[in-house]
Amino acid sequence: MIKDNQKYFNRLHVILDAAIIVISYIAAYYIKFKTDWFVNVGGTLSFRTYASALIIIVPLYMMLYSLFNLYASKRIQARRIECSNIIKANTVGLLIFIVGLYIVNEPNFSRSMMFIFYVINIVADVFFRNSVRYVLRSVRENGFNMKHVLLVGYSHAAEQYIDRIKANPQWGYTIRGILDDDVERGTIYKGVKVIGAVENLPIILPQNKLDEIAITLSLDKYSNLEHIVNMCEKSGVHTKFIPDYYNIIPTRPYTEDLLGLPVINIRNVPLTNFFNSFVKRAVDIVGALFAIVIFSPIMLLTAVLVKLTSKGPVLYSQERVGLHNRKFKMYKFRSMEVQTPKEEQGCWTVKNDPRVTPIGKIIRSTSVDELPQLFNVLLGDMSLVGPRPERPFFVEKFQEEIPRYMVKHQVRPGITGWAQINGLRGDTSIKKRIEYDLYYIENWTLAFDIKILFLTIFTGFVNKNAY
Repeated sequence: MIKDNQKYFNRLHVILDAAIIVISYIAAYYIKFKTDWFVNVGGTLSFRTYASALIIIVPLYMMLYSLFNLYASKRIQARRIECSNIIKANTVGLLIFIVGLYIVNEPNFSRSMMFIFYVINIVADVFFRNSVRYVLRSVRENGFNMKHVLLVGYSHAAEQYIDRIKANPQWGYTIRGILDDDVERGTIYKGVKVIGAVENLPIILPQNKLDEIAITLSLDKYSNLEHIVNMCEKSGVHTKFIPDYYNIIPTRPYTEDLLGLPVINIRNVPLTNFFNSFVKRAVDIVGALFAIVIFSPIMLLTAVLVKLTSKGPVLYSQERVGLHNRKFKMYKFRSMEVQTPKEEQGCWTVKNDPRVTPIGKIIRSTSVDELPQLFNVLLGDMSLVGPRPERPFFVEKFQEEIPRYMVKHQVRPGITGWAQINGLRGDTSIKKRIEYDLYYIENWTLAFDIKILFLTIFTGFVNKNAY
């Protein structure tokens, strides 16, 4: 019944999306040509000509909406992701249509009208989908349009699943119970009861109107997995698998299809994608050049002050470990008295460190000493945003002490980062810093980088932990 309702809902959704596209397009036409808001130079095509373009636009946008996963179930899809996909689909649609106009050599078709349509359609679609989401949430919170789920296997994965379902009633899931061979019947976790053994599955299924079965076996019971899957699929109920690998893969994995062979990747690193890495590198180059021009007076003044107030070179270079564990020379304005390599190796900078010069205290507390790393960005050793690089001595040390520490070297190190703007710099917890670095690595987007750069202005330059 729920599957039939979902099909009906999706068909209705497609029809309403098509209606929104037509209405947004007509509204854009009238705003452009029938109001005084825009100056219309020269003649225009007829409304009939513009309307005929809908024969191409509507199916094109429907295809793009499907491609960008806009007809997926709204039970667990985040609003932010859905909004992002709406913008992406509309952007691609606009670009395809405009390129098509150039190919067919149609200069009289208003590009500005298409941009107005682009804005109106995004706003209307976001509003419509959020309204649907609000209605569905209200319906589900009142006990309607629910999906009934049975868990097979009591494990950490089962508990995590229950935690999320209980915390999000708007998803519309009800857990009928858990089957497990080794946990006593009647055991309850947050209101969900163990109702029998796994072998009772053929008996329990006819007694319960289930929409889904979730296999949540613990790792030590995977040897019986094929038999359990066969029993589940004989019931005809949709079955899904929630692997109990929390202790092995504590962060978000992703899957890929290798000619029909499902592959679970232990870690999702968006920057391994060529397009993402190309965009980030382009932004780094443009941003570094712009920052060098903007901060050049400050860098010149700092160089003069460092030279006049202490003996030694203006710039200080230190070997650090970067992308793919490659070593490079990282540049900073010298903020300490000159030391031998043996003196500086393996020694953290601490509060009131006697090695730090008076000017050094100022430029370290304001992060001005980091500005020469803009040239490291141009050289390709670093990025504007990323995990901070560490010295080889400490990398070897932390590699053995902190699980997943070396994952940070799957991306370029940065001048600033998610950990730094959250106050994790200087003499702070390395384990906590790695948690923030891993979150950044696995959740990278260009918008996330921009957010970090923006927050650096307010929280990153001046920091109480920068000694």
